[in-house]
Amino acid sequence: MEKTKYELKKKHFEWQAYLFMIVGCIFYGFSTSVFLAPNGIVAGGVSGLSVLLNKILPGITVGTFIIAINIPIFLLGLKQNGWKFILRSLLTVVVLSLATDAIALLIKNPTEYFTDNKLLVSVYGGLAQGVGIGCFIKWKVSSGGTELLGRSIQKFVPFMSIATWVAILDAIVVVAGSFVQGVENVLYALIVIFLSAKVSDIIVLGVNKAKLCYIITNKAEEISAVLLKESPRGITLIKGVGMYTHSEREVLLTCVKTRQLPQLKLIVKALDENAFVIVGEASEVHGKGFAKIDE
Repeated sequence: MEKTKYELKKKHFEWQAYLFMIVGCIFYGFSTSVFLAPNGIVAGGVSGLSVLLNKILPGITVGTFIIAINIPIFLLGLKQNGWKFILRSLLTVVVLSLATDAIALLIKNPTEYFTDNKLLVSVYGGLAQGVGIGCFIKWKVSSGGTELLGRSIQKFVPFMSIATWVAILDAIVVVAGSFVQGVENVLYALIVIFLSAKVSDIIVLGVNKAKLCYIITNKAEEISAVLLKESPRGITLIKGVGMYTHSEREVLLTCVKTRQLPQLKLIVKALDENAFVIVGEASEVHGKGFAKIDE
């Protein structure tokens, strides 16, 4: 039986997942071994805790600590997540550990080759870490750590979300780092965490952001005619009822790029000053005029 397009796409995605898991581990390991660990910046998560423990016990590598800390986390999450998920996560952790230690061996004195300026180190460390995390998220790869531990804890303490538990666990690591590396560590860690989050968002969502616009008006035909003429964006007409007056209203739905928003508002204002316009963020838009749906 011939495989469906969905099955082929799914298999292609799985191969991509392994490839980008390796890419993500290299970037994450580069961030840890070249920028953060040599400069003693503890930026949260299992990798941050591994850097901290390596400062206390320098005879044990950061990569070794990454595996050692993750093993009990995997065992804790085994029942909840199943063998398949845990084994795949373990593979990622092993690759991440090997990449971290291999890069540390290849680049023995990174502060001499790059910089020992902690502000620059925090910036570049956050950027590289963000690429790694973005690869993990986009291709649905888990590297265990505080995210998996947060899931396990949330099962027993459900009144707080997984994201909250992850934030608490990361904060504990950062604060612990400040006792060993000084209070300044918290400030540098915040830079790493902020940039890492921003870059990972770009990797996952891309730069294909747009504005989602709802235009409630009595002049839908006139407004849509001008918008279609001035911009190659599609417009959908939605029939609605105003619940205050119970009168029929027409709602135009469209997506425009950010730079096109002022023009859209100008057109609407010129044609119907009483129009009600709602503008929201669309993190991803696929289709004509934007990215293809498989990108």
